[in-house]
Amino acid sequence: MNVLECENQVSRDGRMTAKILDGKIIAQRLKDQLKEEVDVLKKKHGRGPRLVNVMIGDNHSACAYANSQKKVAEYIGIEYDLLNLSTEITQEEFIEEIKKLNSDSAVNGIMIHKPIPEHIDYSKVADFVDINKDLEGINVANIGKMILDQTKIIPCTPASCMEHIRSSGINLRGKEAVIVGHSTIVGKPLSLLLLNEYATVTVCHIATSEAGKLVEHIQKADLLVVAVGKPGLIKGDWIKPGAVVIDVGINRVDSKIVGDVEFDSAKNKAGYITPVPGGVGPVTVVMLMRNGIEAFKVQIRGKE
Repeated sequence: MNVLECENQVSRDGRMTAKILDGKIIAQRLKDQLKEEVDVLKKKHGRGPRLVNVMIGDNHSACAYANSQKKVAEYIGIEYDLLNLSTEITQEEFIEEIKKLNSDSAVNGIMIHKPIPEHIDYSKVADFVDINKDLEGINVANIGKMILDQTKIIPCTPASCMEHIRSSGINLRGKEAVIVGHSTIVGKPLSLLLLNEYATVTVCHIATSEAGKLVEHIQKADLLVVAVGKPGLIKGDWIKPGAVVIDVGINRVDSKIVGDVEFDSAKNKAGYITPVPGGVGPVTVVMLMRNGIEAFKVQIRGKE
């Protein structure tokens, strides 16, 4: 565990509460490591990775997120371009744009920025991204490689979760890991990553709640990851004392951003916990850049 990435909290009655897994500190450490790696790649190959973010329209939130990605890329030394397409583009035209990027040897990584118009089938378009340029690890072939533990290019939010888990210092081997939420972008891929670490993994979903078994699973969790999108879904008194709690949820309640876990009560039970905001999010952007570097290295090896 890197002690700089955790901060002990003291409650008003003087009791120690959960250590906060600070995503900003973890992200900075990783950015510095990646910056050094890119410097070495540039000296060896004469250039570094170039990434392209494909966005349809000019959604304000999406643009803000893209700008944050650009800042991180610039810090690390990665070239980052934004390709902005018209909302009138057809799916066939969109696929052609992706194919152009696939065939451009100067482009090392491609991501498709959400949201996209309803007339575009995201999953279909994503599968046209070259497997070696798939920044988000969402191409069906890369998902298959992840199942076989044969790729370092993995979906960014699960990768961020894993970095927070490592920062807690928990030895996952044989531990009870419970994931609440079975989405294709977080829950399912994260379950595979945890299995690779020999955790005993339980994935909970709507049917778990319908069966009245959600709480009993959570109470057993040495590691709890919640990625549902429902504010305050997980109550603090459900959490096993000393557990590591990773809250992926981002919800707006009135003027505040909150997670899926009741933070104030959960921090009195957990050993480690991520804040919302400032937890998983900052590291997710860095994971995108790490995927870009891995993609660059794969493509360079293919030319050697």
